[in-house]
Amino acid sequence: MKILVTGAKGFVGKNLCAQLRNVKDGKARCYGNLTVSEVYEYDIDSTVEDLENYCRDCNFVFNLAGVNRPQNPEEFMLGNFGFASQLLETLKKHGNNCPVMLSSSAQASLTGRFGNSEYGRSKKAGEDLFLDYGKDAGAKVLIYRFPNLYGKWCRPNYNSAVATFCNNIANNLPIQVNDPSVELELLYIDDLVEEMIAGLQGKEHHCEFEGLDVIPQADGCYCYCPVTHKATLGQIVDLLHQFEEMPRTLMIPEIPADSFAKRLYSTYLSYLPQEKAVFDLKMNKDDRGSFTELVHTLKCGQVSINISKPGVTKGQHWHNTKWEQFIVVSGHGLIQMRKEGADEIREYEVSGENIQSVIMLPGYTHNIINLSDTEDLVTVMYCNEIFNPERPDTFFDPV
Repeated sequence: MKILVTGAKGFVGKNLCAQLRNVKDGKARCYGNLTVSEVYEYDIDSTVEDLENYCRDCNFVFNLAGVNRPQNPEEFMLGNFGFASQLLETLKKHGNNCPVMLSSSAQASLTGRFGNSEYGRSKKAGEDLFLDYGKDAGAKVLIYRFPNLYGKWCRPNYNSAVATFCNNIANNLPIQVNDPSVELELLYIDDLVEEMIAGLQGKEHHCEFEGLDVIPQADGCYCYCPVTHKATLGQIVDLLHQFEEMPRTLMIPEIPADSFAKRLYSTYLSYLPQEKAVFDLKMNKDDRGSFTELVHTLKCGQVSINISKPGVTKGQHWHNTKWEQFIVVSGHGLIQMRKEGADEIREYEVSGENIQSVIMLPGYTHNIINLSDTEDLVTVMYCNEIFNPERPDTFFDPV
């Protein structure tokens, strides 16, 4: 399949083209039997001849080209409606009635705060143009009204508040929030790309609109991405400040697998400057080696790294409720455990050559011994609780 993407250098275009190239190169194998033989990337620096050639050969069109921030409002209609007309006329010229997708906007609803939007009028005109084209040419037309988009490669200080907040907080720049209670409907770029590739496979989600509300409908004139999130400006900024503090607190906020927080954290990280992508950790050193906390979590404890020098024994304590996992990743060691009040000792010989996870059981005193005379023993340690010096739940007793 040969695919034309207009606006290929824009935020959505860059992300879509990158994934289409992954499919083309066999790096993304999650789309069944979808094959991509060519990705035609059209943008403002392309030529009329390029558009002619691409429209003649393509099997699917993603029209992402448009104007968001013109110097004067009249450019909205020229950039959004005008190019859409040129694209469709070129397809008709070559008798190519392949499916075409149009990126529109929630502002095309022309309701509520968008009732007098010049940008919205230009987008609505483009929608009507595509719907008429679909009827006249017998072509499949997919029209998406995007809510607020965010994700990697989104341009800050342009048309995305999330991109601006991420960029500015990551780079120690001021932000301005006039009303923290304003709620946004947010669509993450990877979710959008997945939906667009579903459209490429004929699996798009159809709907109608009542104002800004999506009404899923199998034969609807419009399309939508079923995965969006809603958050207030205040909630977004609060989360971003938590992310920004992580190198100091080591605390990763809750980021469940399908959550807005997970998507926002990935977006925030993509704006980090070079010097912020690395940060020092506090190494607690003594003549036995070192112990360094790596990551804290709100509900699931912490991860640390322990380095024991040759011949050193560490531990020799037990816990009531706390439990740990020791994972030796380098060196050769011995882990011993003894149930409190009993004499039997459990022993586990461990090595970085055969990585295993050994659970330190509640009520069992335990240690870890470096058996090497020359090599450090490096152990990743998970504990289900963050250490609380006021209630350490740690009691000395040699194994």
